[in-house]
Amino acid sequence: MSRVGKLPISVPAGVTVTRTPERKISVKGPKGTLEFALRPEIEVAVDGGVVRVTRTGSGDERESNAFWGTTRALIRNMIEGVTKGYERRLEIVGVGWNAQLSGTKVVVAAGFCKPIEVPIPKGINLQTPSATSIVISGPDSQAVGELAAKIRKIRPPEPYKGKGVRYVDEVVKRKAGKSFGS
Repeated sequence: MSRVGKLPISVPAGVTVTRTPERKISVKGPKGTLEFALRPEIEVAVDGGVVRVTRTGSGDERESNAFWGTTRALIRNMIEGVTKGYERRLEIVGVGWNAQLSGTKVVVAAGFCKPIEVPIPKGINLQTPSATSIVISGPDSQAVGELAAKIRKIRPPEPYKGKGVRYVDEVVKRKAGKSFGS
């Protein structure tokens, strides 16, 4: 029995949750619309301001319990995303390294011979308040996190000087350099 899956999800005012005949859940709110395809082991009932996720009982019980809790968490994240939204902040540490917005791409200069262009997915807002900081926001937590991880992967922070692209709240574990002498 999934402890996460059996909890009901309350739907705030201004958000509509609908279940389509194609086994999809659609969540509409002030920040946009998100959709999610249901697995065959899972059923979703929308009763006014409450969403309940249940198992159908078909298939492997252990696997369907995992999908039950995961589906409930994804629907809750979608509801939170269309009301509040999600945000990830990145900072670039390094001399002459920067990021700038260029149309539907972000161009990151991080010590390579050519700057690296990363396309911005539809529905995601990206801002560069300064040359060394990036703010990614949007209603879909998976898309926001994936874009932030792609940008960070360009040049992850290294442990000796701490240079690289990192999350603002990330702590880089530093190492001591080589010691000389006897």
